Parts: sequence; C-alpha cells; structure tokens
Amino acid sequence: MILGVNVDHVATLRQARGGSEPEPAMAASLAVLGGADGITVHLREDRRHINDRDLDVLKRFVPVELNLEMAATKEILRIAVNTRPDMVTLVPEKRQELTTEGGLDVMQGKKAVSNAVKVLHDSGIRVSLFINPSEADVERSREIGADMVEIHTGRYSDEKDEGRERELTRVIKAVKKALDVGLLTNAGHGLNYYNVSRIAEIEGLRGLYIGHSIVSRAVLVGLERAVREMKDLIRTAENGRI
Repeated sequence: MILGVNVDHVATLRQARGGSEPEPAMAASLAVLGGADGITVHLREDRRHINDRDLDVLKRFVPVELNLEMAATKEILRIAVNTRPDMVTLVPEKRQELTTEGGLDVMQGKKAVSNAVKVLHDSGIRVSLFINPSEADVERSREIGADMVEIHTGRYSDEKDEGRERELTRVIKAVKKALDVGLLTNAGHGLNYYNVSRIAEIEGLRGLYIGHSIVSRAVLVGLERAVREMKDLIRTAENGRI
C-alpha cells in the first residue's frame, strides 16, 4: 500500500509570514527519505498555500508519484495539462472552507467532472475522484470514466465509538464496490496516527493520502521520522487486514 504525503500545510506555514520558508519541495524530499511513495499538493484557485511555482518545482524534482488535487475549473485544468503530474485527484473546492469538507457531488456535477476527466485523459493523465463513502458515488465515478477513486474518510476520523464503527463500515463497503467495478481505490482525509490502522487493514486499498497529521507531528519530531512512523503503522496494519 502506498503512502502519499500532502505537503500543503508546509506551504501554509510559509504563507503565514509571506516569505520563502519553509520550502515545500524540501519537505517533499524529506518525506521521500522517510518512505513516502508519493507527494500530493492541492493547487487552489486562490493559491492560499501551494502556488504555481511550487507545482513546477515538484514536478521537476520529486522522484515519486506526484498527485495534483484540484477543482475541475478551466484555469487549473490548463495548468494540469501543461504540468502533467503523474495523476490528478478532482476534489470539490469552496473559498471559505478551511479544508476539503466532503467528496465530489458526482450527481449534480457529473457534466463538469466528465469534461475534466476527458481533458486530462486526452493529455495522458490518470484521474482519481475524491468521493464520499457511497456505493452509488462509486458507480457514478465508473460511469464518468475515472481511473480510480479516493474514499473520503473525514467522517470516520471525526466520529467516536459506534459512530466511527458505522462510518468504517461505509468506507469498507465503498472500497469493495470500487474494486468490484474495476476502479483502483485509495482513501484519505483526517487520518492520523491513532485512527489510520483500521483503514489500512481494509483489503484491496491501493494507497492512503495523508497530510495534516504528518506535518503536525513533523513540527515535533522532524518530517523524515514522522513519515517513517506513519509508514510503519500502515505496514503493520496490512498484516491484519479485514
């Protein structure tokens, strides 16, 4: 199972002072040394953290999978086509949100998402859709033509006790459905060092995409160690998969 590390929050720290430090590309290099199999960045329309220059530098120097999270807008699509990351994950985006609040609305937004998938495919870029843990949304993702899906684990991460078990069941069912219809399947959002194991145990998951908790821990122990510790948790969980 791969671990994709999101370095957006390194850029958030840089933007707090409007300077040049810390450097997201340097953080990505340390993450790779710690065992990261991929680097993720979200190029938002308002450029609140990652900017165009960051994406260009990462594309040229990151030796592992580069995953670009983005909204299905004309401007960002143009940048994606020109930059050609290894994969794109289409996500919903609102200016006022602190972080992505849920999966894509693949019912109401089906036309826009379908058009974006076609544009990206025409440029040879693999496409993942960030969706809620819903079997219906998995099926719509297949109809749209996505190569893979990323199951949103935010509610699982936020809930406790019975609520968390209920959300875990939803995630497991969505993963199984995705595998049944032939989609590569990832998961992410809100995962941390305390809740990741139950998700990493799920049979068939291609990868986990984690950012905030790793960067938060890196403030205390360093990025290379923080990534290595997360990678070790995932490997241990894989030995006891559901």
